[in-house]
Amino acid sequence: MSAQADLLRAGRMKAWEPVAWLLAFAAPALFPSHAAMVNEIAIVGLFALSLDLVLGYAGIVSLGHAAFFGLGAYASALFCKHVNPDPHLGLLVSMAAAALLGLAASFTVLRGSDLTRLMVTLGVALILLELANKLDWLTGGTDGIQGLMFSPVLGRFEFDLAGRTAAWYSLAVLLVLFLVARRIVHSPFGATLEAIRDNRLRAMAIGVPVQARLVAIYTVAAAMAGAAGALFTQTSGFASLDVFEFHRSADTLLMLVIGGVGWLYGGLAGAIVFKLMQDWISGITQQYWGFWLGLFLVVLVLVGRDRLLKPWTWWRKASAARPPEGAGPLLQEGGGGAPAGAKPGGGSE
Repeated sequence: MSAQADLLRAGRMKAWEPVAWLLAFAAPALFPSHAAMVNEIAIVGLFALSLDLVLGYAGIVSLGHAAFFGLGAYASALFCKHVNPDPHLGLLVSMAAAALLGLAASFTVLRGSDLTRLMVTLGVALILLELANKLDWLTGGTDGIQGLMFSPVLGRFEFDLAGRTAAWYSLAVLLVLFLVARRIVHSPFGATLEAIRDNRLRAMAIGVPVQARLVAIYTVAAAMAGAAGALFTQTSGFASLDVFEFHRSADTLLMLVIGGVGWLYGGLAGAIVFKLMQDWISGITQQYWGFWLGLFLVVLVLVGRDRLLKPWTWWRKASAARPPEGAGPLLQEGGGGAPAGAKPGGGSE
């Protein structure tokens, strides 16, 4: 009973969270010229959130998460073109298609070691990329599916050129799916996922159905990634082979490195920092923005997220940071319970 109460307490919103979300929804109105950027951040933030569910909470390493993003993008485009232009129905269809792919892929992805998973997830994305390229009668091949016209959101709000409707639509979907993810991770199901991530053999020994849990979270994460892909198509009006490219999976992984894995806001924070840096650095030197982003990541890894956010701690004496003499290995290594890159101070949120 106590453990369940702790989970419910951890799942409650902090005082600052409603303020942060209100500011996010106010951004397209306060900064109309940057509404398209807000929309893009919301989409990649949702994509990063879906990857964090499998990487940060279940410990499943993936380099091909773009497979679900791309399938959601193309499913939304084809549904709009051949069936119904309603964006809400298209969103649900895209999530269902991505979930089915995630369910099918999970049985092969979850076998073997982390290296095997990396190769299998990457292979799934590459297969879909090649299929989208070859089936040009359906997908448009290298030209993609262009000129899509979606119905107004809620039947009233048309997608405008400024991108404000798109931004609010993407933020609304992000908020709903964020609350779903929050409920998942702060539940007994989420607790078993963290147990599997930390020690799979021990979780099996205490009776946790490891395979079923991992298949379930992988399917849910795939559906969320498919929703991000659908939002991309619906707010841009096209779908192309780029949605399956490797850089989408790699960029999302970098966002989690920046924001922190095993923390739902980590993907959102990483998406904000990544997209703002990309926009700012590209405006200064478009050709070499990748170099400066890479340099930032190297500094982040060497210095650490905590110390990078608190530069006044850099000049402390090394002795002050050393553990007391005679401390056990658990204290010396910081407890060993939190995943690499988890939220500073512990906890999943």
